[in-house]
Amino acid sequence: MTAGGGLPHQVAVLFILAMPIASIAWTVTHEEVFKEPREWCASRSKSCRRLMERKFFYLFTCEYCFSHYVTAGFLAITRYTLLFDDWRGYVIAGFSLVWLANVYMSLFGRLRLDIKEEKVEIEAAEAKVRRAERSIRRA
Repeated sequence: MTAGGGLPHQVAVLFILAMPIASIAWTVTHEEVFKEPREWCASRSKSCRRLMERKFFYLFTCEYCFSHYVTAGFLAITRYTLLFDDWRGYVIAGFSLVWLANVYMSLFGRLRLDIKEEKVEIEAAEAKVRRAERSIRRA
């Protein structure tokens, strides 16, 4: 996908491509489905003797780091460039996608935290109601 199509089209593609990049990076580095491989990589990132080995395994535990590699894959698959049709367009597209994907992940992380806080508050309120109901039945 070249830089053609005009700037509005390029920006629309930027916002759309950042979504699956964020989704993949978040899933691999945070979700339960990849917990065991991620824990193994985290352990290897601390125990390997060589610096490059440690860094290689670390990238599977850090959403920001991993998003660079996911982005590189998406650029190879889609041939998306931003502003320029040559290597400069790939560089600009790459860093733009990484940045936007990480904005998406930050927003998603904040949203999940807010939802968890609400669940804890609801559970505390329900427990309080249950205690009140038990004390009323005893009285």
